[in-house]
Amino acid sequence: MEENMQNVFTGKTVEEAVEEGLKFLGITADEAEIEVLEEGKRKLFGSVKAKVRVTKKAGDGERAQEFIDGLLKILKIPAFSEVVSDGDKIEIEIKTTNTSAVIGRRGEVLDAIQCIAGAVANIGRDEYRRVSVDCENYRAQREDKLKAVAVAKAAKAVERKRRVALEPMSPYERRVVHSALASNEEVTTVSEGKEPLRRVVIIPKNEAPYERRERSFNNRGGRQFNRDKREDDRERPYGNRGGRQFNRDRRDGDRERDRRDRGERPARPPRSSAPRGKKQIYFGTYLGNSGAGKGDSPAETVGEDTEKE
Repeated sequence: MEENMQNVFTGKTVEEAVEEGLKFLGITADEAEIEVLEEGKRKLFGSVKAKVRVTKKAGDGERAQEFIDGLLKILKIPAFSEVVSDGDKIEIEIKTTNTSAVIGRRGEVLDAIQCIAGAVANIGRDEYRRVSVDCENYRAQREDKLKAVAVAKAAKAVERKRRVALEPMSPYERRVVHSALASNEEVTTVSEGKEPLRRVVIIPKNEAPYERRERSFNNRGGRQFNRDKREDDRERPYGNRGGRQFNRDRRDGDRERDRRDRGERPARPPRSSAPRGKKQIYFGTYLGNSGAGKGDSPAETVGEDTEKE
């Protein structure tokens, strides 16, 4: 039997080489990965020994650890991981000097690493094993904070007799809140919404029925005053122009009188501010009627004497 650093073992047959390798590593065949490098052969002058490589299968926790180390290397984060516990629950701790990059906002990055590491650890398994990934005791600190927030929000819900909805949380954090308020006799908790916006709602047992309150605009920064003002402006003939139309009509009238004094025909009727649909009466001089010979009456003039030609 020969052994080197690559866990390569030899024997007269493959079975003999494998048996030697298992005995040397102290494992069973189910715990080993076996690779046949060369099968034994008999020759006329001697024989060739069988050669195999026997290695111990990586455990569930070790596979998850190797994955996390490779992921941290890809992310260029100076960190490494180690398996703290490999029992019913696999616990992995990440050591790093850049905790914010590993943990992320409210543990989002750490939760993502834990989710994928759990999938890697359970490859080929029939029964699921829970995997917990922590960094610098963040999980315990987060739990304490969630419990304190849950108790404070429950007291607020009882005082106001209204439901209180917490921020969206991961399933693990929602379980912490439900557990923290499970013994509270004044409130109950439910989860509402869809992932990733699912949240915990605290319901007080003294919840008051919902009452719809009428909205008043009189006490909201003068909104009703502004609305009344706009309605009044619509009813005014000149809108919000502050007499601009009146001044414009006056200027147009002055121009027409100047034309009349010079003996010129008016270019166009002066503008009027009268509402549409009503008869308009123009002030000025009638200079003729093309339809007088057909029984039409001359245009009406008001306020000034006509000039005699």
